[in-house]
Amino acid sequence: MRAVACTLLVLGLLCDNVSGEVTINSLRVAAEAWDGELPCRTWDCECVFKHQRGCCCASRELQEVKDQMLVRVMDLSRSVAQLGGSLLEFLGGMRVAFTASMSFTTNCFGPFTRNSSIPFDVVTLNHGRGYNPTLGIFTAPRSGLYSFSFSVYSKVGGEGTRIYYKMQLMKNGEVVASTWEDNRDDSEDSSTQTLLLPLQQGGQVYVELLSGRQLCGNVKGLNTFAGSLIHPTLA
Repeated sequence: MRAVACTLLVLGLLCDNVSGEVTINSLRVAAEAWDGELPCRTWDCECVFKHQRGCCCASRELQEVKDQMLVRVMDLSRSVAQLGGSLLEFLGGMRVAFTASMSFTTNCFGPFTRNSSIPFDVVTLNHGRGYNPTLGIFTAPRSGLYSFSFSVYSKVGGEGTRIYYKMQLMKNGEVVASTWEDNRDDSEDSSTQTLLLPLQQGGQVYVELLSGRQLCGNVKGLNTFAGSLIHPTLA
């Protein structure tokens, strides 16, 4: 009976649902007269039975909870740091872009006896190092949807001289876009093409000049080739 009274006293001191001064006092008397083991479990019995109810009675549990929360916060902090590193690595892999143009020349580029890739050798941007300026070929470092554009400019000697060029964008050896000019009415002309292409990792894109055609005049900065990764895809 006294053990039950001790237990009820603990509840009475700590819970607002147990009220009544007479009941609490009688339970306190019964508890203080108890000679056996007090049913405090991990709580501070001295605090429970001789002081006002409050946080001190559960200080050990509160400290344990605090320690557990600290461990969880530290684990969470490490997880966030790892996630940040993975995100930076992922975003770094998405930084694929290049811009290149033909360098200064006083002679015409071409004509050649076969189709020839154009070496846009002045590189101003090459994130991901997918573009090879010696060959004029872009090799996709990862699978994804890419945007490509190329511009063409040619200027011949004067009126009546034939402008004769055709450039085409190649994807893995197949034509996907082209632009051309063949007339004697203009001494110079230009054009631009832009398109989106899906590429697998290792896929190649380049611009080629068709055999028998030529680009003339100072084409520095006016004949360009550029591309960038829009978003990655699974290989």
